[in-house]
Amino acid sequence: MPSALCLLPSYYLCPMPSWYAIYTKPRSEKKTQLLLDRIGIETYLPLVRKLKQWSDRKKWIEEPLIRSYVFVNIELKQYLQVIETPGVVRFVTFSGKAAEIPDSQIKSLKILLANTNELEVLEEHLSPGEKVQIISGSMNGLIGEIITLQGSKRLILRIDHLGYTIKVNIPAGAIKRI
Repeated sequence: MPSALCLLPSYYLCPMPSWYAIYTKPRSEKKTQLLLDRIGIETYLPLVRKLKQWSDRKKWIEEPLIRSYVFVNIELKQYLQVIETPGVVRFVTFSGKAAEIPDSQIKSLKILLANTNELEVLEEHLSPGEKVQIISGSMNGLIGEIITLQGSKRLILRIDHLGYTIKVNIPAGAIKRI
């Protein structure tokens, strides 16, 4: 049976936790998650495996799916405890309030990550006709124009090089807008 407090109109009095996104310092998502876990805050940091190449080796690493974001499942009374944790910059807000994320969206994200290895989040919205530079792979440094987008993960570039036009099917994460 629900508590009498939850029948009140103010959600601030309900002791039921909700999911919120917090913005962390750059490259400190894992460390921030660990600190929050240590103080008893339920967290979720969606990670994806990527093959990184250095000049001397390749290595599989886990990176955050969404840079600088960690999800926390808290009651609002834990807000200050979260915000005072080293590495936390702020809560992601909407209309001046911490944006509550439905539990179903967190569950969907977990299912999506469990069932695919090729997931990529782009921070930029790309459009056909935009000029971009390839930032990884054997064509690193070449400049091209987006011809078409193939879903959200791949695109076809036109590269005018040596007097010929070359169409390249390339992952969207391998380019940057110029």
